[in-house]
Formats: sequence, C-alpha cells, structure tokens
Amino acid sequence: MTRTHHARLRRSALAATAALAVTAGVVAAAPDSGSAQTTPKLSLIAATNSLTLDSWKEDPGVYLDLGTYLTAEGGPFELKVTRKSYKDPVVAKQIIHDGDKTSTKTLPAGLVKDFSGLPDFAQISVTDTNRKVVLNKSEKYCPNNAAGRIDPAGPAKSKYPESCPPNAFTLGSVWGVEKGWASNTYAGFDSAPVKLAAGKYTAKVTVTKRYRDLFGISSKPQIIKLTVRERSWEDENGVGMRSKSAASGHSGHDMSAMAGHGSMRPKAPAAPTSGAIPSYNVGHGPLIPAPPALPWALKKSSLRSAVAPVGDGPGRTDGSRQAPGAQPNAKRPTGKASVPDVPKPDLRSLPAYGIQISDGDQDVKNKDYLAFSANVWNAGPAQLVVDGFRKPGKELMDAYQYFYDADGKQIGYTPTGTMEWDPRPGHEHWHFTDFASYRLLKADQQEQVRSGKEAFCLANTDAVDYTVKNANWHPDNTDLSTACGQENSISVREVLDVGSGDTYTQDLPGQSFDITNLANGTYYIQVLANPENRLKETSLTNNSALRKVVLGGKPGARTVKVPAHELVNSN
Repeated sequence: MTRTHHARLRRSALAATAALAVTAGVVAAAPDSGSAQTTPKLSLIAATNSLTLDSWKEDPGVYLDLGTYLTAEGGPFELKVTRKSYKDPVVAKQIIHDGDKTSTKTLPAGLVKDFSGLPDFAQISVTDTNRKVVLNKSEKYCPNNAAGRIDPAGPAKSKYPESCPPNAFTLGSVWGVEKGWASNTYAGFDSAPVKLAAGKYTAKVTVTKRYRDLFGISSKPQIIKLTVRERSWEDENGVGMRSKSAASGHSGHDMSAMAGHGSMRPKAPAAPTSGAIPSYNVGHGPLIPAPPALPWALKKSSLRSAVAPVGDGPGRTDGSRQAPGAQPNAKRPTGKASVPDVPKPDLRSLPAYGIQISDGDQDVKNKDYLAFSANVWNAGPAQLVVDGFRKPGKELMDAYQYFYDADGKQIGYTPTGTMEWDPRPGHEHWHFTDFASYRLLKADQQEQVRSGKEAFCLANTDAVDYTVKNANWHPDNTDLSTACGQENSISVREVLDVGSGDTYTQDLPGQSFDITNLANGTYYIQVLANPENRLKETSLTNNSALRKVVLGGKPGARTVKVPAHELVNSN
C-alpha cells in the first residue's frame, strides 16, 4: 500500500532578519498549595512589526501566521494532559518546577477538551486602511508548536515534543515551552485560511483574558502591519501543481488526514514554519526540514553569556537522553537465546478510526470494501526493538527481539518470526510479519472477515501517551525514510518507542475488509496486536481493541455508521 506521508501543513512568512521586541509579562500566581513557587513568566511577543503574507488562488485564502510567540522566562511552561480512559474527560495540569521540586495546578475542568492544544488562546483582529474590522477570530495554541531558543543561556534543545497529537484516541500528552524559549502561537494545520483581498491591513493579536488570568500573561497586544499579496501556484511554476480537492484539505483536521502509512498530501506552496523540524504527524516519506529558529537577544541587561547547565534535570535538558541505536547489529546473535527479567514493551491497540466505504481501486469491479485506520502503540516501559538478519540469497530475514537493561546495554534476545521484502511501489522496504492483525467480527464478536494486512514496517507515527514511564518524546524513526531498510540490506532494525504508536490506513483491496457479500447489521472492527504472542511483552491481556460499526445500503452503494466510542465521538 502507499506509505508516503500526510504532511501536517505549517505556513510562515516570518521575517527572519527583523528585530524582535520583547514584551514584559507578569509573574503567574502561585499554585493552590500556597507555598512559594518558581512559576514561569510568560509573554506574548511579535517577531516583526510588519509582515507580507500570500493569498494563493488555488487554496484560496491567506494562512494567518503572524509571527507571534509565547516566551517563557524564569522557568519552563509545562502542561500535562491526560485521561484515565475513553470514558473519562481530558484533564490538564500545569507542572511548576522549583529546583528539584515540582508542584501541580489543575486547569479549570472542561477548558481543555482534547490533545490538540489550548482552545481560543489567541484573539486576532484585522482592520483595513479605513479602520474597518474585516476579520475577528480566535485560535488554539499548541505550546509544542515551532519553537526556538531566545536566550543564549537557555537549554540547547527542548525536551518537549514537537507537536500536539491530533489523534482522537490519544491518552496522554505533554506540552511545554522551555525556559528561555518561545513557541509560535499560530495553530498551523488547525487554522483554516482566511479570505483577505490583496492590500494593506493592521493585525492585532492578544492572549484571551481567561489565559491571561490563569497564567499571568501581560494584557499588552501585539500590532503587526500586514501586506497581503495575491499569487498563483500555477503562475509560479508554469503548470498547475495542485488540484482543488487537494487544496480543500487544508481547512481543519479530520482523522483521515492524520499521519501514518497512507496517501500523500501535496506539499504546500509556502515556506515551513521557522523553527519547526520533522516531527510527529508530519508523516512518512521525504520532507524538507524547515530552517532552525533564529536566536535573538533578550532585553535583560543582566543577561550573561554563561553556558547553560549540562545534563538532564528538572526543568532543563541538554538533549543527552539517548535511545538504543537505530542501527541494527552487524551480525546475527550467537549463543543461547534468552528472555531476561528486564522491562519489556507493552503493545496495545487503539480503536479503529477513519472508517469509510471504498470501492477499491480501478482494477476491482463490483466490490465493496470497509476501509479504516489502525494504530498499535507501545505503553512501555521498554522499547520494542526487532532486528532482522538475512541469510545470503534468501528472500526472508530471520527476526529477533532484543532486550536491554536500565543502562541501555543489550543483555538478551529471542527469535520472533521473520521479515519480508515488499517490492510494491510506495512500500519497497522490509515488513516485520505478525505484528498485528485486523478482523471484522459479527455482532456476537465472532470472526467474520480478516484483513490481508499482517506485515508491517514499524515507525513512530503518533504520540499516543507521553505520560507513561520512560516515554521518549523525541523518537528517531518517525517516518519511513529512516526505517525498514532497502532491498540490498543484510540486516534491518525496526523500533516502536515507548509512548508512540504506528498508524496504518487500510485503503487497498486485500488489506481492507471485503464486505461485498456481508449482510447489513452491526459489526466490530478488531485491531489485535501481537496476534501469535511471539513478541515478549509486559502484558498480553490488553492487545485487542474493538470499534462498533453498522453496515447498511445496497451492493455498490453500501453505507457505514460509526457510533461514538465511549466519550470519543470521532471517526
């Protein structure tokens, strides 16, 4: 199946060489415990006071990245967002660091409803040259959005993840802005283009009052003189590069446009957001990284050129945490296989989503298919590390699961099946067999149809729960350009990191369910991890997830209804 990426669109016309003015904020109130705490001092700043944005005829509209950032001084701005289960609401807490101690402050119930960011955080007003308000909108804010260091003494790398997960079945996330860093308040792919004619405007950006009060942010707005110019992607390149259907996909987030092993979204005709780097939900396949964020001097006269503290610790990081190497062992293991008593991965399945009726491709006639997306993730506390070794001249690799002690030293391995080369366009890499199985169950939950998809190239496409023990917030293989080998590979390493999952779309015949001859009625899509129990796990009791579907319609015009899964009313 096609396994290139769904690009998470981020736009910017940031004037990188412009002088940046720092706006002073006020210190946030101490948490409810009443003890003195070192709370971060948050400020809204603008990278530039004048900006030119493009209105693309093919989209159409303007992507309103105004170059406003939230800065964190005095300490990191950190939020932990969790839910106990899909029956429970999302709960967000601010984590306040005070040296080696931490305290928490729970945000008001219902303020944060999902894992995509703080809703209605920024208020944007745009007026024309006649001072008429032509646009008034609010935007959500993901603290993990394109961020960069603004204080030379700040940590060299941010310990926080690089985006907010859009998967409706996410269980836990961590959002944050490092001390001495700033993060873009533009909502990226979650921000639909706006209609603005070519011309001159004035944009005013403020943090809405509830967040100013909650986090102690200054009420001073940022004013940006805005020029909108109209352009055509076809005129720029001489040929039409993007269809209307592709352009229409920019507005909003839908589950079918999530990262994973699926079809490719055309690359946007605009520069990536400054400071962004390849991250979660950017997806699979080639992606040109954005340029790094440019540092700028703080207004403090007391700024010292001292080197930031070295090493990871509460409220700081130098990026020294390292996962086991992504490179496979050069040789197959020797000696007796063993499964040591050390932490192991815990594979779990998310309920299916992105469920729809498909008629397959043009080569399949008179067939109805039930297509869906599925994700198997690792709840830890250890990585899943599988190496494949090829005997010269053989089509299959022998696969082994590896185990590590607390210091990351390899101390054991066990055989765990095979890997096979998939030569089909869009694949062309090694698949680990028996990683997961997809089944369509009848109303009595007995198997009715099985998907042909049971071999996988593992990649960390989705951040499912970054609050579990040993979750890696910066895994290496987040896209297939860095994993799963080549046809001439002698060995391959595939890794599923702690806290991350691997999404596969089921959009090809043989992988989706053939429902042509199935009666209408209630069924369940089962996503089953480690179906043959070949992989060694922390637990084998949580590998299955069910999603209810109701089939209807007539042959050639089948329908599917997808009821909410507990409190998650999303497909």
